[in-house]
Amino acid sequence: MLKQLASANEYIDFINEINRDPNFSDPMLSNEEQIRCNLLDAADRPSNQIWGVFEESELLGLFVFLILEEESYIEMLAGLSRSLQAYEEMLSFLKETYKGYLADFVYNPGNHLLHKLLMGEKSEFEAEQQKMVLKREVPCQSSLQVELYSPKYREQYIAIHSKDGYWTAEKVIDAPDRFRIILAIESGQVVGYIDITHKYEENEPFDVFVRESFRRRGYGRAMLAKAIELNRPKQMMLLVDADNAAAISLYESLGFVRAVGENNITAHVSL
Repeated sequence: MLKQLASANEYIDFINEINRDPNFSDPMLSNEEQIRCNLLDAADRPSNQIWGVFEESELLGLFVFLILEEESYIEMLAGLSRSLQAYEEMLSFLKETYKGYLADFVYNPGNHLLHKLLMGEKSEFEAEQQKMVLKREVPCQSSLQVELYSPKYREQYIAIHSKDGYWTAEKVIDAPDRFRIILAIESGQVVGYIDITHKYEENEPFDVFVRESFRRRGYGRAMLAKAIELNRPKQMMLLVDADNAAAISLYESLGFVRAVGENNITAHVSL
């Protein structure tokens, strides 16, 4: 039975038990700040909804979703369960209640229950992501022009920005409390960008791009080095395709190390 919950705080023992399981832990709950923002304090934001799936009085699954009705968009902020029944009930409810919405699920690659269920929904899957965490300072000097976004570059930034996903260029620009935009400039032309959070204790790049004709010239390294500099003394993590050896090598050269057991998969589902 599915129940909407006013808070997840009374289920902390269940949360800790599932989140310690290497196959069913939630990559969106990998540190105390994420557990607080995505789960324990989720009820403080009206766009979030918390649901529990119960069998009589036993909790089988605990879920938090961001629901943006005006955009017909849903994102799973937390999903904790080792029960196929819980995932089935939750997905069935979403399909019935939010028909036509786009839903994004970020989950543990070891969670075969949710993965199989989403495969049955003809989901679009992104490549498995390797989490990497900044652990050491590596000096990085560059003569390339890298600077913070300013409105004079608005149209150029929008023109080269990824059009896929929720965070479009316009939405990133309109969220300065959440994002810092770093641009690579050559002869007055925007040739690359990084969208990176700055409001958390552990921040991360959401999008990194360099125009094809300007790649392999150090722009990606220079922008990331600038992001690291501006982020101090906060921590930083990033996600990279797990099979992208070249990118992983680049990030390792900048002081990042692989976070073992914290990879994730993202699935996009049309409900």
